[in-house]
Amino acid sequence: MKLKLKLLLLLLFILNHHVDSGSIVKFLPGFEGPLPFELETGYIGIGEKEEVQSFYYFIKSENNPKEDPLLLWLSGGPGCSSITGLLFENGPLALKSEVYNGSVPSLVSTTYSWTKTANIIFLDQPVGAGFSYSRTTLTDTPTDTGEVKNIHEFLQKWLSKHPQFSSNPFYASGDSYSGMIVPALVQEISKGNYICCTPPINLQGYILGNPITSIEDQNYRVPFSHGMALISDELYESIRRACNGNYFNVNSRNTKCLKLIEEYHKCTDKLNEFNILSPDCDTTSPNCFLYPYYLLSYWINDESVRNALHVNKWSIGEWERCTYRRPIPYNKDINNSIPYHMNNSISGYRSLIYSGDHDLTVPYLATQAWIKSLNYSIIHEWRPWMIKDQIAGYTRTYSNKMTFATVKASLLGSGHTAEYKPNETFIMFQRWINGQPL
Repeated sequence: MKLKLKLLLLLLFILNHHVDSGSIVKFLPGFEGPLPFELETGYIGIGEKEEVQSFYYFIKSENNPKEDPLLLWLSGGPGCSSITGLLFENGPLALKSEVYNGSVPSLVSTTYSWTKTANIIFLDQPVGAGFSYSRTTLTDTPTDTGEVKNIHEFLQKWLSKHPQFSSNPFYASGDSYSGMIVPALVQEISKGNYICCTPPINLQGYILGNPITSIEDQNYRVPFSHGMALISDELYESIRRACNGNYFNVNSRNTKCLKLIEEYHKCTDKLNEFNILSPDCDTTSPNCFLYPYYLLSYWINDESVRNALHVNKWSIGEWERCTYRRPIPYNKDINNSIPYHMNNSISGYRSLIYSGDHDLTVPYLATQAWIKSLNYSIIHEWRPWMIKDQIAGYTRTYSNKMTFATVKASLLGSGHTAEYKPNETFIMFQRWINGQPL
């Protein structure tokens, strides 16, 4: 009897801790009929004992998955789930913006999915973000550099389980805080291809939207605010003289600068900093542009959705899009990603860097400044890029295979992430990934 009990307990332990490396999802609650694309979800164990279980969504290209590029997409935060990208920025599904009535929110197909020309892995990272979890209490706090190594390990293991994609051109991509991770990841993969890893990852380049690069980025909020007529000429000139270009890490003895920064905040604090043209609204209100964020929490926390996504029931409690209410321990140990950009340029990797032109969080001025600091000659001068005879933004290309583009605001604006202008960013991506001028 004791032996049978032990065997039963062992079986329950195995079932509770077993995680499929990948499971096909053919139907999702809220979407009518079978999914019109191939979706796989699963976990990849990280570390020697694989305590960390990294959750991913993989969508095959709707064009030619055998030859089309393979992208890794990372959302920012740190601590935001990659389903933010999938459902709000560049995936084949979106949440329908309708008043929540207690049932599972509806999903609709999009016309702007990057999966029309690329295979994409949407990865939840670091541990604690989305559905990624740890089987044991972590002894080490996650860090930027640690995440770079973990993501590299994830890619190696994922490709070993999906060898049919090992020869596809690979691009790392993401937005916001991913600007600290992706450039370092590209360097890590590049080095690994030479010294450790077989087969090598077919690394070709990277893509970043409104990327955070260093703490200096925030200093460009003041000149951006001035250029956008959010602060007066007089206040701008006074701040510029008193603060010497350092606006948000001010010495406490510089009382004049501190007082002027207070005046600056009075002018800007009630703005939607991610898109200054959109109202700063309550996401629980159906009239808010970001209401689908509110719907997402109901959709993904529904038991039927978790079952459909093959989420381990014992992994996490309530799912959060970003870990703001319950912050995960995290050490930001990459202070500046510009050296990684420089090294990646020297190694010859392509890059597309784009900015929504009404983002106050990481203003396009900050991105232009660090690109200029790389000191590469300009191949094609500043010019508009067009969609159906309309200006969609502006672009410039450099001798280091880097393309910079802005995405121009319209009635809804163009902000911190691709969700504000998904149709335009899709066309921009499609042209760039196919080697065409924007």
